Amino acid sequence: MQTHILGYPRIGGKRELKKACEQYWSGKILLEELLTTGRNICTQNWNIQKDAGIDLIPCNDFSYYDQVLDMSLVVGAIPRRYHEVVLKKNNSELDLYFAMARGYQKDGLDITAMEMTKWFDTNYHYIVPEFYKNQQFKLSSDKIFNEFAGAKQAGISAKPVIIGLVSYLLLGKEKEEGFDKLDLAGNLLSVYTEILTKLQEQGAEWIQFDEPFLALDLTDKAKETYQYIYSEIRKRFPKLKFIVATYFEGLKNNLSLAVSLPVNVLHTDLVRNPEQLEDILNVIPESLSLSLGLVDGRNIWKNDYEKSLSFIRKAVEKLGSERVFIAPSCSLLHSPCDLDFETNLNPEIKNWLAFSKQKVKEVVSLKEIASGTENENILAEFEENKKAIENRKTSSLIHNNEVKQRTNAVTEEDAQRKNIFKIRKEKQQKALQLPLFPTTTIGSFPQTTEVRSWRAKLKKGELTAEQYDTLLKEETQRTIRWQEEIGIDVLVHGEFERNDMVEYFGEQLEGFTFTKNGWVQSYGSRCVKPPVIFGDVSRPDPMTVYWSQYAQSQTEKWVKGMLTGPVTILQWSFVRDDQPRSETCKQIALAIRDEVVDLERAGIRIIQIDEPAIREGLPLRKTDWQNYLKWAVEAFRISASGVEDATQIHTHMCYSEFNDIIENIADMDADVITIECSRSQMELLNAFADFKYPNEIGPGVYDIHSPRIPSKEEMIELLRKAQNVIPANQLWVNPDCGLKTRHWEETEKALIAMVAAAKEASVEYAL
Repeated sequence: MQTHILGYPRIGGKRELKKACEQYWSGKILLEELLTTGRNICTQNWNIQKDAGIDLIPCNDFSYYDQVLDMSLVVGAIPRRYHEVVLKKNNSELDLYFAMARGYQKDGLDITAMEMTKWFDTNYHYIVPEFYKNQQFKLSSDKIFNEFAGAKQAGISAKPVIIGLVSYLLLGKEKEEGFDKLDLAGNLLSVYTEILTKLQEQGAEWIQFDEPFLALDLTDKAKETYQYIYSEIRKRFPKLKFIVATYFEGLKNNLSLAVSLPVNVLHTDLVRNPEQLEDILNVIPESLSLSLGLVDGRNIWKNDYEKSLSFIRKAVEKLGSERVFIAPSCSLLHSPCDLDFETNLNPEIKNWLAFSKQKVKEVVSLKEIASGTENENILAEFEENKKAIENRKTSSLIHNNEVKQRTNAVTEEDAQRKNIFKIRKEKQQKALQLPLFPTTTIGSFPQTTEVRSWRAKLKKGELTAEQYDTLLKEETQRTIRWQEEIGIDVLVHGEFERNDMVEYFGEQLEGFTFTKNGWVQSYGSRCVKPPVIFGDVSRPDPMTVYWSQYAQSQTEKWVKGMLTGPVTILQWSFVRDDQPRSETCKQIALAIRDEVVDLERAGIRIIQIDEPAIREGLPLRKTDWQNYLKWAVEAFRISASGVEDATQIHTHMCYSEFNDIIENIADMDADVITIECSRSQMELLNAFADFKYPNEIGPGVYDIHSPRIPSKEEMIELLRKAQNVIPANQLWVNPDCGLKTRHWEETEKALIAMVAAAKEASVEYAL
């Protein structure tokens, strides 16, 4: 029996990579210092796994920004617009790489970033490869080989992790018409062959190909491509040992395809789909070993050893121990680094948790227990595990009968606004008196180092609550005044009191707890610290009314109340796994509903309930969509339906494809939806146009995930594109997303241009 890890977090236990990248981007450190930080993190990760006793340790799971972008650089899938970046003096390969991720606006160049979207059903974002007809590929980076050599130098015969060829193509986007990206498989295979040849020459024995699409719905062409590619790879490399890793869902109707691939090991996610083990064992050929993904790579709950051991014993009985591998369900990229850093957690709750370092140990312990070890420490650990699992089931911290009773009493009427949108729109127009192409922002404004320092000083006791309150009021007032000056129509208060759009609410809700260093990567250098939902959820007191009411008192213009929606709070938290997610989501929805009603009572007439994670939460198989969408849409409607017709409800979504679920988006019945549209050049609006979406839409006119500042003319052109598909009287003008991570200088320039673009679009329309 062998153990392996599919991938390890690359941000560093104290977010060292985030800090180094941001210092490099701002010119505060040189390239070599950034590279040294990366090498140190790799070495630390390898040693953690080596010391724990993992048999196959991954390399090339590290990335300075994104593993899909890494692969694009390696195979030379570099869009033509970036070629000039390489020619500029002193630019390195990494500068080209970051330009692809973040855009490039210096040295006389002004280049937009590549598109970014969600990695399957996670909150991680990847950079979307761009493909063209008859595209040729070329080995263009030594990253994979350098990391393998680095592991070797550290005394580790590592297992390179590579995105499988078919999944890499399926992750990308055709940037011209008249071809299928899978047509490029033959061209790309030559580069994969070169990669494998070099790794074999370096002494690699094992290669892990990540093929998550094997757990998704596949076309016949995709299935044929899988068979062709892997038969070719096996022919060319008869001595290399290959692991094909699937995750986030079960193999289901792709099972016969997966077990027919000529590889050595097939990895399956038994956390997401435990039922598949029986089916796999019934058809797996003698030539294939099975990797059991038993330790949850997506959540932070301690593994139930007894439950996992039952799967291991079943597999060993059928295959023999030599054909069984034990692993986490997926890469540990989606888990925080180390529970040992958490010194402030309730000890009872902490005893229910495991972060990446602890999950590595769980994998090894499962192997030792399953192998019949007599090791006293391991056996004692097994007993402690049983006690922790039982304690969590029976703990009084988890259950609140009042919350359960209220949730059970929800009716269909609770999820309905008083009247249909057409009637509401008339009342809102009369009450709000907004112009054509009204301008607004998504909610947050830049949180400067100074603002963040106030929060830190408050926690340390260096500022009193009164002093902190005064500072935030001054910052809020300044932001309100500035928005008035540049002519924004619907203002926001800036959210300076908030740390994170989910954590801020979780801190004020019952049933949540928080970590000190439980960071996970969202995109690039952006890390989030998801709350932990361990029990029944309720809202003891108003959460946002104080700041919304204060901001509204400072201006004659309307100020939006800003909330995070129930589905997003659910998706961006580590969620309890002892009851259906739909039940937890309904509890959160009722808490948000209470807040919405209180905001309306306080005089707030425009309320935004952000739901960027609605699309992200979709099950990966379409047959499972409707059940999820039913309870997700219902949760949003419960949160939004307690107000009068004249109160305008907004929602915001980002980096999502809406074509397949546009009817469900309409069912949410938000008065206004704001969406990311700038990186896709308004392509996403086509789904709304084809559906004849009846409510109002704010297509983002500039990309806030890039430091690049767009011109007024660019935004006008985007608004023209929007008007080609959406009636002008339905359009709002806004950025793609919140501005929290941006700097004030670029924010001010971009928003001034945005307001000017909206005014010019309005004049154009009138003419």
